[in-house]
Amino acid sequence: MFEAMTQDIREFVNGACDLLGLGEPTHHEPAFGRIRNELFAQLAGLGFRSIAYESDRVAAFIVDDYVRKETGSLDEAMEEGFSHGFGALDANRRLVAWMREYNERRPMEERLAFHGMDSPFEFTAESPRRYLEHGRDYLGLELDLAPLVGDDDRWGGMEAVTDPDRSPGGTDEARRLRVIADDLLIGLYTDAPRLIGATSRSEWDRARVHVTTALALLRYHRQAAHRTEEGDRWSRLSGVRDAIMAQNLLDIRGLEAHRGPTLVYGANVHLQRNRSRMSMAGMDLAWSGTGAVLASLLRERYVCVLGSLGRSSGLGLGAPDPGTGEGFLQERFGDWGLAAADEVEAAAAREDAPAARGYFPLDRAALEGADAILHVSGA
Repeated sequence: MFEAMTQDIREFVNGACDLLGLGEPTHHEPAFGRIRNELFAQLAGLGFRSIAYESDRVAAFIVDDYVRKETGSLDEAMEEGFSHGFGALDANRRLVAWMREYNERRPMEERLAFHGMDSPFEFTAESPRRYLEHGRDYLGLELDLAPLVGDDDRWGGMEAVTDPDRSPGGTDEARRLRVIADDLLIGLYTDAPRLIGATSRSEWDRARVHVTTALALLRYHRQAAHRTEEGDRWSRLSGVRDAIMAQNLLDIRGLEAHRGPTLVYGANVHLQRNRSRMSMAGMDLAWSGTGAVLASLLRERYVCVLGSLGRSSGLGLGAPDPGTGEGFLQERFGDWGLAAADEVEAAAAREDAPAARGYFPLDRAALEGADAILHVSGA
């Protein structure tokens, strides 16, 4: 029998939880960001000391400096500290402002940290130049990258990802840059005692993240250069992106382990435990998402809460059919609430969702791979 809904996410946090994945079915419904902020405040009271957002990891240093070190301004944090346009979202601005206010009253070790878990790519991908240069300069090396990198525009245009014939990822220059990035990374470790002593552990970590971001970009560009059937190529690109997000989150946990668990916020399609699937431009894509990777490695230390949406006038989404998971929840929820995933009945997957707005409906596989569902009734 279906138990009463709750608005207390702490009921779903087990004692082993290191990473709590909180998913949203679409980036275009603002209610999820508002509710996430409420839930993060609950979790902060439970000992969570960080949030990892589906945004570029290097850019997120600007946000973290604002909320923890009180440097910069809120406008700068929102304009420069987010990728994928997420800095324009009001809920994110409210989150960053609240974290800064929360931290002002606390010692550094108890302050909330902001991390990005993503990299600067999706349908486009940046040049690796500035990330390699950061690592080079931190190590104090004389290394001219310009002849190998060339014009940054040849890396950053959409065609560099969408057209294998125009991708620089398979060139000799790209292969040599990957070797350089690997050399920079091992150099950071072999000289870590001196470097950290001369600067700080924080600066060393940031140099390392810049170099690993350069490697991530070069790996993504390499995958984009593969000439294969388009559905397979985009599935592989999606898998590379999610695998890198999983690596970033595992690294973030290494940094945060002594302080407390981490809330992870992103799209359902990334955080779900089961295999991710998506239809795009007539292609049916499938890959192992970030949540699937984390669940296989962390087991009960990864807890997964997926988002569900009833109706949304902004998305053109009407009332869900009663036979769907969203319909089952819609009949039992008021504004919003949380329910155990194994208590949600769904005879069929929702078919009225406007895929063009990036909405991913609940299906049986997603329900079976989640611990809980956050349902927003909508308006």
